[in-house]
Amino acid sequence: MRRTSRAPPQQAPQREAPMELHQVTSFTPLASLGGGILIGLSAVMVMALLGRIAGIAGITSGMMGRLVPMPGAAQDWGWRLAFLAGLIAAPVVLMLAGNGVPQTVPASLPGMAAAGLLVGLGTALGSGCTSGHGVCGLARLSRRSAAAVALFMAAAFATVFVLRHGLGAA
Repeated sequence: MRRTSRAPPQQAPQREAPMELHQVTSFTPLASLGGGILIGLSAVMVMALLGRIAGIAGITSGMMGRLVPMPGAAQDWGWRLAFLAGLIAAPVVLMLAGNGVPQTVPASLPGMAAAGLLVGLGTALGSGCTSGHGVCGLARLSRRSAAAVALFMAAAFATVFVLRHGLGAA
């Protein structure tokens, strides 16, 4: 009888997942309803009181004109600063009140940077962001905003499909 030696099977090198693809979130209908009401109320207040669209991309770019002087920069930076400060302060106040704000950050900083640059490029090409087009534009029955939201959603569906199925991350 011939004796053969078997080497133990080699394991494939494990690769680091660049982003968490299986984030489980709990359904919170009351909190979601409250958040939606607050977002809608803020959009209505900005439009009614200031005659402006409550789109984060436009608000932020208006603030950038204050930080980096440029011709044609918005001069109404006070309300923009208050709006952005409120976006930052709200979760801080919530945490100080004892309520956790669960947040996950992907492990890949280059992936986050690339995603941020792509979102910035998309908002520039689309002349606005999801809050401006999705919340304010759709409420005004803007056809341009409806087209932008349809493209946002198609891109989101395609991204999720590729990340979950195309890259083998089932």
